[in-house]
Amino acid sequence: MRITRAGLERHQLWLYLGAIAAGLIAGRADPALAPLAEALLWPVLALLLLATFAQVPLLAIAAALREGRLLAALLAGNFVLVPLLVWLLSPLLPADPAVRLGVLMVLLLPCTDWSITFTQLARGHTAGLIAAIPLLLLLQMLLLPVYLWLFMGAAELGSLPAGRLLLVFLLLIALPLLLAALLEGWAKRQAAAQRLLEGLGTLPVPLLAVVVCLIALGQGGMLGEALARLAWVAGVFVLYLAGALLIAWLLAAALGLSAAASRALAFSLGTRNSFVVLPIALALPAEWAVAALVIVLQSLIELFGMLAYLRWVPRWFGREVLGAGAR
Repeated sequence: MRITRAGLERHQLWLYLGAIAAGLIAGRADPALAPLAEALLWPVLALLLLATFAQVPLLAIAAALREGRLLAALLAGNFVLVPLLVWLLSPLLPADPAVRLGVLMVLLLPCTDWSITFTQLARGHTAGLIAAIPLLLLLQMLLLPVYLWLFMGAAELGSLPAGRLLLVFLLLIALPLLLAALLEGWAKRQAAAQRLLEGLGTLPVPLLAVVVCLIALGQGGMLGEALARLAWVAGVFVLYLAGALLIAWLLAAALGLSAAASRALAFSLGTRNSFVVLPIALALPAEWAVAALVIVLQSLIELFGMLAYLRWVPRWFGREVLGAGAR
């Protein structure tokens, strides 16, 4: 049986759960595997981010400007209203700074990949969302430090190793982003590069499965200790999904978006960019290590949430079957 990108995306939740279980079982059977898992994690993460960024039309930011109302909704929703929602939810979070940091890092950044997949499945305005993704990616990288400073303050963040985090950002985020942009430009001129770009499109799901398996293998020992804190945080993530859906509905109504554009907005606000922040969380000192587990937890809850979104969004944001374009 031929494994396709669509098939991988359709069954990705169970693939990730199986990978986590395999990592936990292997780690418990042989704790000596943990250093190997940590060593393998960084190159796999780099490849994952390259494969993810390669699916984003990085050289087509100007195209987003032609989707005026949808772009305005995406920017206002992701960078104004979602941070307000996170602020409203923040009193529900545990006092542990590492848990709070993990929640803030993952909830404040809009997704650049899953949002497209689920928008397409819901017959939303996929083309309009794709056009806006490069701008969303650029703005979130610029605004994340500002958001963290506003939510946590300089004193609480002062113990973080700024130099190490900058190095991780440059090697695991900025460099794959640059390589993806160069590959996109090359693919416009060479068929071989286009085939390489298409091949990378099949990798994010299996590579993320490997990443969560390695995390479970390397850090599973602290999972039991963190479960009490993470169980409450899981509830906050569920509340976020409900709040994001309400924001999308109100914003779409206020701006008079079409049903297809409204669906794209709903999935953009509901999905978060765990891929980008996970390497940063993994580079934190040991006392902040739970932040990475928080981000993995959010991605799993988000996938369950997207199954509910796929059921509800087409009903709440227009019943008619629409094509790729907004009307």
